[in-house]
Amino acid sequence: MQQDLKAFAEALYAQPGVSELCLEAQDRQNLDVCLLLAGLWLEKRGLEALPARAQVLREQSGHWQGTVVSELRRLRRAWRIAAQEHADLAGLRDQLATLELNAERCLLDRFQQKTADWPQGTGAQNWMVLLAPLLPSATLQRLRTAAQALA
Repeated sequence: MQQDLKAFAEALYAQPGVSELCLEAQDRQNLDVCLLLAGLWLEKRGLEALPARAQVLREQSGHWQGTVVSELRRLRRAWRIAAQEHADLAGLRDQLATLELNAERCLLDRFQQKTADWPQGTGAQNWMVLLAPLLPSATLQRLRTAAQALA
């Protein structure tokens, strides 16, 4: 049985250096970490990478990231300094971080639902080319190596 996307993403993100690579891609190339993790999962599962499939995931990501995740992240980041001085705000900021993480998990669930009936095929290694073309090749190789190391 294939590992579900959420479990795969959490296991991969916990690998040494992966969270740093993902956050750097998010901050420097404005890439969606959930989309990166989903692309690696799709490659590992051997699902054929087709432009129309990638577009479905990008649209799902763009809407959810733009209306939910990025708003939570923006507010959490805006409160960073003030939360160091006010314990009550620090607690609220922690709650925002939890909401942000839960929103990302919801997005991963949406990706898994969208891809549930996609058949396997050739060209599985092209997911990251379609989903994260700006990702530096060294970063991509490190992420792929970490993904392949998972059971």
